[in-house]
Amino acid sequence: MESRLRAALPDYDLMKLYEQMVLCREFEESCAEQYTKGHITGFLHLYSGQEAVAVGATAGLHKDDYVVSAYREHPQALVRGADPKRVMAELFGKSTGMCKGKGGSMHLFDPDIAFMGGYAIVGGQFPIAVGLAFASKYRGEGRIAACFFGDGAVNQGNFHEGLNWARLWELPVLFLCENNFYGIGTGVHRASALPDIHRRTCGYDVPSEKVDGMDVMAVYLAVKRAAEWVREHSRPYLIEVITYRFRGHSMADPGKYRSAAEVELWKARDPIPAFGKRLVEEGVVSRDDLDCLQAKARTVVKEAVIFAEESPWPDDGEVWKDIYAGGEEVCPWQK
Repeated sequence: MESRLRAALPDYDLMKLYEQMVLCREFEESCAEQYTKGHITGFLHLYSGQEAVAVGATAGLHKDDYVVSAYREHPQALVRGADPKRVMAELFGKSTGMCKGKGGSMHLFDPDIAFMGGYAIVGGQFPIAVGLAFASKYRGEGRIAACFFGDGAVNQGNFHEGLNWARLWELPVLFLCENNFYGIGTGVHRASALPDIHRRTCGYDVPSEKVDGMDVMAVYLAVKRAAEWVREHSRPYLIEVITYRFRGHSMADPGKYRSAAEVELWKARDPIPAFGKRLVEEGVVSRDDLDCLQAKARTVVKEAVIFAEESPWPDDGEVWKDIYAGGEEVCPWQK
């Protein structure tokens, strides 16, 4: 049987997609465990169920394209190239974290991998993405800005202002809406007069499409095609990715607004075993290969937890550092 997967990507890249999705799932489930143990505090929003979006979309971008996201961003940082140890340490609030323990779960940031932050304010990433795209165009860098956001952000003014300015200034922004149907506990049909989010762009002359976010290959192909269009035309594009989070909005959310039948229906479409099954059926890998990748991911995550546990807390003096860019760091009472 001819492999449709191999027609799109070589075996190594196909296995990498699976491996990254498994790593993301293992990392998130471990975060849930560490939260219950009290090692991770504050708000914790997990990505389990949506892995095909982060993995497929990132694979469709260039390595130097800018990426901005919301507060459910651990996997986007991981697949972008962040060290799992440093990500876990950041969630623990340790000095070895991506942001020296100062950002935590919702504020991962690493310009070295062009991951320009997760933003806790709903819709806060839109002006950042537009600004990055403006800078790229101004400098002639050829980079695009990929902006991840949830369905709950599309009723914010920043969403509409972002689309408007990106089109008006003809900026290379790829808007990626992760529609998991719920803004915290409010269903998209209860919050949006037009729940088909991709159709909203017609008012700004921005092309758009809707994609199955439980299929990593569908996401990859759509993002790759759209990113090339954005890069070539220096104009914005929007993809609405239909997905589902298996857990509540955050670890504090029991998710009682969803029926058990609904959750189980979507779990039956879990993107990880679904893609693994395709890989085996098309002869790309064996079942043993998949088991090895699963074991490898678990080892990586366990090592990340150990690293975070053993890392030191930030020194008290760190509270006055990294406040101003290029400025002298002085305590207020020392001025």
